[in-house]
Amino acid sequence: MASWLNSKSSRVLSIVLLAQAAAFYGFSRNETVPPHRPLQQFALNSSNWILEQNVDIDRDTLDVLKADDLLSRIYQNRSTGQIATLFVAYFETQRTGKAPHSPKNCLPGSGWVQTQAGTIDIPVQGEAEPIRVNRYIVARGENQSVVLYWYQSRNRVIASEYSAKIYTVTDSIRYHRSDTSLVRVVVDVQNGDQQKASDTAVSFVKAFFEPLKEYLPA
Repeated sequence: MASWLNSKSSRVLSIVLLAQAAAFYGFSRNETVPPHRPLQQFALNSSNWILEQNVDIDRDTLDVLKADDLLSRIYQNRSTGQIATLFVAYFETQRTGKAPHSPKNCLPGSGWVQTQAGTIDIPVQGEAEPIRVNRYIVARGENQSVVLYWYQSRNRVIASEYSAKIYTVTDSIRYHRSDTSLVRVVVDVQNGDQQKASDTAVSFVKAFFEPLKEYLPA
């Protein structure tokens, strides 16, 4: 019995059952859409990181993403010169079929191939426990990048896509809300040094995580 409960089939079945429960009990109720501060007002007051560029997103991409608010920026580390790209997509509701697009699917569509995948724990200011996020190494030709990403809602950081879907259902039932955000950081690998790129990405997350919380609903 225990092995079945830990199987992939049981997890998928659990998601289906929870989704059915939500359809009857959660999604039929009026939804609460919490207020949030516009992401374009986000300011990172860091001694180590400076804003280099706001990245424009084309209309076709916006139509695919269907996010209610977006942030796409390039930052540079003052000390090392390393570049990090921050992307945040906020969805005020998922009941209309809108939902974050997993980088697992988006990156291959852009020609990037996953070469490593896993999770890492990052200690951040203001959190009692380290946050667990996805860590990917992707490659396109000779170019490599480190990608960190997670889902964030109600001050909760979630790496697993399965868990994110389950929390969407339970939050809809308990709190009448289904808002969520996808947060992604990309750092290019220079001279084949994946560890340095990963360390840079982690350092960047530590710098922006607490300030960003002020712009996402708690």
